[in-house]
Amino acid sequence: MRLLWIELRDFRNHRETSLEVPDGLVAVCGENGEGKTNLLEGVCYLLTLRSPRATTDGTLVRDGAECAYLRGEVEGLTGKTLVEVEIRRAGANRVQMNRTPLRRKRELRKNARAVAFGPHDLKVVQGEPGARRDFLDEGTRSLWPAGEAALSAYERVLRQRNRLLKDWQGPGRPAGLDTWNQELASSGAAVVEDRRRAVERIAPGADDEFSRLSGSGLLVRYQPNVAGDERAFLARLAEREADETVRRTTLVGPHRDDLEIGVRGLVARGFASYGEAWGAALSLKLGLGTAVAGEFGEEPVLLVDDPFSALDPARRDRVSAGLAGRGQVLVSVADEQDVPSESVAVWEVRGGEVSVRGGAGDAAQ
Repeated sequence: MRLLWIELRDFRNHRETSLEVPDGLVAVCGENGEGKTNLLEGVCYLLTLRSPRATTDGTLVRDGAECAYLRGEVEGLTGKTLVEVEIRRAGANRVQMNRTPLRRKRELRKNARAVAFGPHDLKVVQGEPGARRDFLDEGTRSLWPAGEAALSAYERVLRQRNRLLKDWQGPGRPAGLDTWNQELASSGAAVVEDRRRAVERIAPGADDEFSRLSGSGLLVRYQPNVAGDERAFLARLAEREADETVRRTTLVGPHRDDLEIGVRGLVARGFASYGEAWGAALSLKLGLGTAVAGEFGEEPVLLVDDPFSALDPARRDRVSAGLAGRGQVLVSVADEQDVPSESVAVWEVRGGEVSVRGGAGDAAQ
């Protein structure tokens, strides 16, 4: 699929930006702080209804404005889809797809798909397990939009069960614990299965990308807190019940999962160099892009923010060449010298304003 055009109004530092988006590799060039990352973030939000770096949507609205607006049209195997988003500084956002209010985010994911990489993704490799669980859930949402219902159900049951444990005064067992155990096991087993399938699809592509980049393999292996079906889940809950009643929280389930990432036979989190960790994080996202393309039969839009800063020149060239063959790709660079020669267009960003010129090859002539 591809994004045909996009409009941003009062989004971050973009007062009013309107662009037609060509197919192929587009370089978004500009010094730090000028708005190139904000532009990629706007595209990502339009296509996924999520920001890869903001914790609250209100921060996406330009200073002095009450709302930000995103509009764009995508074209894929299902035809053309118009997406319109109003992001409010306070209150609920409004989203329309083909002029009809959107009821669930997963309805958009059936027609629009994007995979984004940025410096924040380094925490997937070097950070705490929560960052890796977030990546697992991004993978399941991207591959199977309807699967988000299982994760939402699990999170709801987990909150209720934790509240029961926290409020319980004893003695005996908390009343209703068996009921919540059954619901937790049912929804939790579905989440575990979705994550397992997602890793099976992402890992081969991530390994290929890392091998192309560094010459060595990348181990990506799911580490579920509970392996198996509902029966195994319930058995594990029974084993940890005494500990849970003492600590007054749920100690069993996919909210304690992890993802093993290994480089050169060592755990990447503790032993990979900065460049290796950066390459692993980028490879994971490119592996997800490959998996999404295989699942839906068309490439997602790839948004790659500042991928070259931690790479030597040879690895930069390998990344550029690989990105050029992946459909529509927007890649940001701070240095004009890093604009890939494969670029079909260059967007120069200054102070939230964008000017368009021909590809890197045209500029060199």
